[in-house]
Amino acid sequence: MRVLVMGDMEGVSGIVVWEQVGGGAPMYEEARRLYTEEINAAVRGARAAGAGEIVVVDCHGAGGGWTFNSLVPELLHPDCEWVAHHPWSRYTELLELGCDGVLLVGMHARAGTPDGVLCHTISSTTWRDLRFNGASVGEVGINAALCGHHGAPVLLVTGDEAVCRESRDLLGPELVTVAVKRGLSRYSARQIPPARARAMIEEGARRALEARPPVRPYVPARPTEIQIELSTVDSAERFRGRPGVEITEPLRVVSRGADWLEAWNRIWPWTL
Repeated sequence: MRVLVMGDMEGVSGIVVWEQVGGGAPMYEEARRLYTEEINAAVRGARAAGAGEIVVVDCHGAGGGWTFNSLVPELLHPDCEWVAHHPWSRYTELLELGCDGVLLVGMHARAGTPDGVLCHTISSTTWRDLRFNGASVGEVGINAALCGHHGAPVLLVTGDEAVCRESRDLLGPELVTVAVKRGLSRYSARQIPPARARAMIEEGARRALEARPPVRPYVPARPTEIQIELSTVDSAERFRGRPGVEITEPLRVVSRGADWLEAWNRIWPWTL
């Protein structure tokens, strides 16, 4: 069984402020250890479920050389291999080989979620809202669509209660979720201590892969329309003149394609 683990930092137990997730900040070193250990928990659960190949992808943009490079190598579980510093939402090697299940660990809610700890939709953008065929999505939706394009289902999402709720609404009530904290605001949370949170993630990963809940790969309907609501009018300039992309209002951009990947490639090329 091949398993892909995609990780982010904002949804990890113990993390509530930007100063914990930015590379080089004093609090970052502790946070990246917390992040690595939650990834390890998912790896242990996958191994217990019988996974023979486990690949971890670091999807956290921490800035500078730390971007997609926040895991602590010497702490990583020996039963996995990991991908560092690869363009965001572009690692497809394992998906193309045939992936049995995807585990999303440390996820955060989409932009504008009142109880979403550190909520946003791609930190390097000024996107207030992102929609696939009219459905509002966040980074869970983007990663699930990438995996779904290659036929792989997301079977587990961990993070705060808000992203777990968002993920079940998008992928179905059968999705296994593990909430390690409850947002009280964007920058505060009532949290489960890391040791217990890791045990919950390990059990959730094992259960998701053993039970294989009837969660189908997430494939937005074809043809696909992607709509972005921007925060500032100058942000629209980067989309001007792109084939298949239209600036329909000062703060609205629409991309259309034969399928999700074609529409996505038009607004999120490899160079970003």
